[in-house]
Amino acid sequence: MPDTAIFGPAGNSNSFKEQGYKTTLQAPGYVEKMGLDCYEYQCGRGVRVNPDTAEKFRRKAAEHRVAVSLHAPYYISLSSVEEEKRQKSVDYILQSARAADMLGASRIVVHTGSCAKISRAEALELAKDTIQTALDALDAAGLGHIHICPETMGKLNQLGTLEEVLALCQLDSRLIPCIDFGHLYARTLGGIAGKDDFRRILDAIGSVLGEERLRDFHAHYSMIEYTENGGEKRHLTFADGLFGPDFHPLMELLAEYGSCPTIICESAGTQAEDALAMKIYYHQQLAKE
Repeated sequence: MPDTAIFGPAGNSNSFKEQGYKTTLQAPGYVEKMGLDCYEYQCGRGVRVNPDTAEKFRRKAAEHRVAVSLHAPYYISLSSVEEEKRQKSVDYILQSARAADMLGASRIVVHTGSCAKISRAEALELAKDTIQTALDALDAAGLGHIHICPETMGKLNQLGTLEEVLALCQLDSRLIPCIDFGHLYARTLGGIAGKDDFRRILDAIGSVLGEERLRDFHAHYSMIEYTENGGEKRHLTFADGLFGPDFHPLMELLAEYGSCPTIICESAGTQAEDALAMKIYYHQQLAKE
């Protein structure tokens, strides 16, 4: 467990190619050169990880001291009303865990699903059952050390409020919440604006899941445009300035609380640069404590 928060990009920024990098095997070196600490390997459109390439990536990540996580396929739906889709989601989680293990990652981020056709309470119960089935499948495959990180979601019709994700994570101490602050900002229609709003989120994690997971939670961060009737519309960059949430209050609170999360930036093309902006400000706050 790191002694401070760690910061890195989701996949590769535009500057990755602009600086002459060509393959994802070079990503750990790029991350280190940028002054960052971690990298989220993207499998959103499917798990296609060659074992030989994965082993090379694992060695590169260790060489450059880069912690690795993996984003599981976007089409996972823990709460589908169709049992076949939920079973397929368990298979996708298992595939993601196998890939993560090969890459040297211990965390996989998982979308929770939709509740458009049923009540939120019914969707949550289905998701709990799917998560438990997935945990059992990981244990049976010898992958019980891989942490599933259910993610807070940005669209209003999606399962994935803060409370719902924390409820899922109460099923097992190995479940680590992925708190996507941009998604929470979007689904609350700009409701995360100041330090008190961030404090309520952190206090909820600690109250429901305990101090260990408050200290070591997983996070996504980006500015997100939203619409009044749908929530999340698109990811922006820190330079856009039209939508939030502002990261400064959160960095101040992480330093105050002594929390050491993994913070993955999902900005649209400037994720490494924006991750570095957060890291710099966070360490400035640490120096004041």
